[in-house]
Amino acid sequence: MGGWVPAMSESDRGPLLARTLDHARAYFEALPTRPVRATLTSQDVRSALGGPLPERGHAPETIVDDLARTGLTATVATQGPRYFGFVVGGSLPVATAADWLVSTWDQNAAVHVLSPMAAVVEDIAAEWLRDLAGLPQSWSVGFVTGCQMANFTALAAARHHVLQHVGWDVESLGLSGAPPIDVVVSEEAHYTIFNALRFLGLGETRVRRVPTDSQGRMRADALENALASGHGPCIVCAQAGNVNTGAFDPVGAIADATATRGAWLHVDAAFGFWACAHRSLAPLAADWSRADSLATDAHKWLNVPYDSGLVFCAHAASHRRAMTLPAAYIVDSPLERDPHEFVAEESRRARGVPVYAALRALGRSGLDDLVDRGCRLAQRMAARLSGPGSGLTVLNDVVLNQLLVRVGDGRPDADEATRHAIRQVQADGTCWLGGTTWHGKAAMRISIANWSTTEDDVDRSAEAILRAAGAAH
Repeated sequence: MGGWVPAMSESDRGPLLARTLDHARAYFEALPTRPVRATLTSQDVRSALGGPLPERGHAPETIVDDLARTGLTATVATQGPRYFGFVVGGSLPVATAADWLVSTWDQNAAVHVLSPMAAVVEDIAAEWLRDLAGLPQSWSVGFVTGCQMANFTALAAARHHVLQHVGWDVESLGLSGAPPIDVVVSEEAHYTIFNALRFLGLGETRVRRVPTDSQGRMRADALENALASGHGPCIVCAQAGNVNTGAFDPVGAIADATATRGAWLHVDAAFGFWACAHRSLAPLAADWSRADSLATDAHKWLNVPYDSGLVFCAHAASHRRAMTLPAAYIVDSPLERDPHEFVAEESRRARGVPVYAALRALGRSGLDDLVDRGCRLAQRMAARLSGPGSGLTVLNDVVLNQLLVRVGDGRPDADEATRHAIRQVQADGTCWLGGTTWHGKAAMRISIANWSTTEDDVDRSAEAILRAAGAAH
């Protein structure tokens, strides 16, 4: 039998990486002018890249060329300045470069002994983030894939903590026979909260839902009533940055109510977390230190590459207990922070490095400007779309970077007109936005979270939206 033939030699590495860099440059250079939507179909991608697994391997440069050529038009330009869907930020150049280094180093960021570099850089970034958010340095931090896993991790810590308080070790004994946990959420809780409750065996439908106000903020008075009618272990989930309106729950009043009940307070701050970096929005984060846990996405407003979520916990021992089971062959570091103790993963990339790079490159003033720009551009978009004769209505108070826009509000066909306009905007390609339902009404949802978006991008996009709305009349 013939010996194994490597796909490439060490001498091939440099030319291949240089070729890849050229493709990356071409992709970035195309972003300002290309259609934001993907212009290749799924079948186009299969035709270009699919087929049977080859009997003999293909040349690495051919593979890179094929991927780059197809990706140039088969991707959605979420890196570009006119993508306004799903609260998706782009990636700062320094964060992209740091992420390339992460792939170069190929470190397992599970334990300190596997990669002191990954562990210590993550620890530095965690210190900066706690300081930024006004959280005590005693809070533990986990670097996870996104806010889904951040919410899961926080609620796992919460489950451990509230059951331990009544003498039940859920990690050892499971939930069978455990005291029931009362979970209280707002009517506007994000679906990742319910996914996390499913993963944790707490049930997505066994929750108590608290009414919200017209902007989607949890009503603290209604929460007090809900907590007063229950007893036993309890977890409350609040929100900082409603996914539709950007509104913040009144965390201070909610913390008062949860303290009276002795409940765990979790704050889902998927993108609203970054308001803490803004001079005028920082008061919205003033009471976060009174919570027990907090979750956010760094790949949203901080503009770092996927995947990058963050979970913060006031009770490090509960956080660690919920996530970690010792193994004889794992060499933990008694004097250093081992990242795997605060996340559900073992093997993972050093995702703290791009976060560190972004924070260091921006600094406090840069973070302030990043958030301020997103909010100002959202206000500009709202003003352009709600002008006289536009036929459009902005449904929410634009307090952050989120807009809800409706075509022909008050008309019987407003829902269909709005959905038609959304389809027209997406097909046009000038920008991309998604749809939602808000208080029973169809609406466009516009999220401005990309570092590279300019006033010109907003104006061009507003014109495209206005054209689509006119066609929908």
